[in-house]
Amino acid sequence: MSRLLQFLNDNPHPVQRIIRPYILAEAGVNHEGNMDLAKRLIDEAARGGADGIKFQTYKAETIASKNSPSYWDTSKEPTTSQYELFKKYDRFWKNEYESLKQHCDKVGIDFLSTPFDVESAEFLNELMDAFKISSSDITNRPFIEYMANFNKPVILSTGASYLWEVEEALEWLRPFEAEVILLHCVLNYPTPDPNAHLGMIVDLKRRFPDHRIGYSDHTLPCDMKPIEIAALLGAEIIEKHFTFDKSLPGNDHYHAMDMNDLRIFLNNWDRTQLLLGDFNKRPLDDEASARRNARRSLVAAKTIPAGKMIERDDLTWKRPAFGISPRYYHDVVGRISARDIQEDEILQWSMLTDPE
Repeated sequence: MSRLLQFLNDNPHPVQRIIRPYILAEAGVNHEGNMDLAKRLIDEAARGGADGIKFQTYKAETIASKNSPSYWDTSKEPTTSQYELFKKYDRFWKNEYESLKQHCDKVGIDFLSTPFDVESAEFLNELMDAFKISSSDITNRPFIEYMANFNKPVILSTGASYLWEVEEALEWLRPFEAEVILLHCVLNYPTPDPNAHLGMIVDLKRRFPDHRIGYSDHTLPCDMKPIEIAALLGAEIIEKHFTFDKSLPGNDHYHAMDMNDLRIFLNNWDRTQLLLGDFNKRPLDDEASARRNARRSLVAAKTIPAGKMIERDDLTWKRPAFGISPRYYHDVVGRISARDIQEDEILQWSMLTDPE
């Protein structure tokens, strides 16, 4: 069983706590058509602690027309045609992905790849336990239905989408048996912090309670804070672009995380998880001394002679909690002192009797 399916089985929806998210390293085409680099990406994602690594499978001719304009930062990737950019990186096909799947199995990491046409979806189905649908295909009904027909979990990115478009895509998916995970995503490469809008994760969780929610991140890696916050907001799957060298030219290297960034996040998350602790409110064993010594008891504010009815003025409350708790203040007022009670003496039930 893949790590993803194990993750879904171990964390039945709805998850009632904040969990360590499933981490999907989005290698995309950062291999640049080189199998050795692709395997290096797999190795480094596994060593960094990712649960899965995802590629992108397409042919330029089937994904974009020759007059499709760019939508990325051309100061980082100067190619102004989508077709021309995709043509640079579309050399991998069925045999290459079968080899990459085998390498993923060898190092113990899930293999996924986003298909962008029917042919690639067909052969990728034999290699992976879930389908990722790009934000760019959220309105592509026939293709969504085609992939849903495999009856595997569907991870659907919602970048650049209106709410009604998300609802529409879910309506298309509803007749199928596939579990659908929605990813908050901003199609802005890179996404500046003011555009991250991580609060939309909360909105997706509120509006789509029947679905798991995750996050596909395009912010610059820096301190990896965005994905940590996303996880704290309840994102169960985190996808982030992955590279072995952020200084390389190209559209997806400069805003990707590397192995060290991934380790930073996971190390920080270990402490975060430690700090989160138990989600069921209760006193801890280590608080027992504080419960006994820092809480208060009812105490005689002055000497109370035997046989006197206890009045409000007879009482105060002080530490420690060795005697009658102040929660019983109204039960004590009106009782009779069974003996002389000295000023500053901590009251016990044995010192009191009921009035006749």
